[in-house]
Formats: sequence, C-alpha cells, structure tokens
Amino acid sequence: MNILLWTAGAAIQAAAMSIFLFPHAISSGGAAGISIMMNHVLHTPYAATIWGVNAIMIVLAFKWLGLKTAAGTMYCVSVTATIIHFLTPVFIVPPATIWLDLPAGALLFGIGLGILFKAGASSGGMDIAALILSKWRNWAPGRTLFYINTLILIATGIVVDVKTILYAIVCQWIASRVIDFIQSAMVYPVQKKALPKQ
Repeated sequence: MNILLWTAGAAIQAAAMSIFLFPHAISSGGAAGISIMMNHVLHTPYAATIWGVNAIMIVLAFKWLGLKTAAGTMYCVSVTATIIHFLTPVFIVPPATIWLDLPAGALLFGIGLGILFKAGASSGGMDIAALILSKWRNWAPGRTLFYINTLILIATGIVVDVKTILYAIVCQWIASRVIDFIQSAMVYPVQKKALPKQ
C-alpha cells in the first residue's frame, strides 16, 4: 500500500510542477529557492544545489525519522525526477494563463505532497524539515512547510528580485492548505515514530 501511495503522490506533484508551474518559472519549494540564491551569488549550478540540499535532508531523515522514511524519500525523489525529466520537454509552453495554471498547479502539488506526508514519506528538500518539526513539535506539516519555504522565498527575493517569488508564495500558501486538509481528511493510518529527546 505504501509503495502505491508514494508513487501516486510523487507522480502527482511531478505533473503539477512540469505542466503548470515550471512553464511559468514558479518555484515549487525551498530547495529551488536556495538553488536560485546560490546560483545568483556564487554561480553554483542549480542541479548541484538541489541535490546537495536533498542529500543533507536525507541524512537528517536517517537520523530523525528512521530508515523507512529515508528510503521512501529516496524512492519518491527518484520517481519525481524521472517524471519531470519526461514531462518537462513536452510542456515547454504554459497550457493557460498564470491565473489558471497557478491555482491548478498549487492544488495538484498540494495533493501529491499531502499523499506523501500521509503515507509517511516525502519528496525531499524542505519537506523533510517539515516532517521532522511536525513530529517533534506536533505542528501541522503543511503550515510548517509553508513557513520554512516562505522564509527561503523572502530571502530569495531580497537577494535576487522580489517579483520572481510572489507567485511561488501564493503557490505555497494554496498547497499548504491542501496538505493539511489531506492530513485531517484521509483515513490511511501512519505510525508516528517518537523522536529522541535531546
């Protein structure tokens, strides 16, 4: 059951990014924002930063969330990357206007990520930080992810250009609400693992 939910969640969020968000250059999360800042300041390749951020988060997943979540994250990252690889060249031109694609992409992105969270997995990056904080502090994961990504996106706006991140903030706000709705509405059980006390 887990593998089906992981695959479905990763595929849905990959489709949201490839079809609706990427054609408008909308960042779908904090890892993308970090890569934009690193490229702007240090000319670091986007891919290197994104994979570096994911590597750090996966190490944290092993320490804080256990082998199952870390392995699930690695699987989900692979599924997402593979689908994006095949869909992105097909959807170079936006399917509609920004005012239609943004809510559609954010809704689908939130559904995909919400399924992953509910199934105890993640797509990497700041999603894992949100999972750690939600289990440690019992915070709502969608809102936690929204706050983390918003801070990164604001920093990106200060470093690069505020106009490039406004749509991304709206996307994160919509997606975070969808994630929390799925967390409270879905009945699929997930065993929570208590974090060790520091």
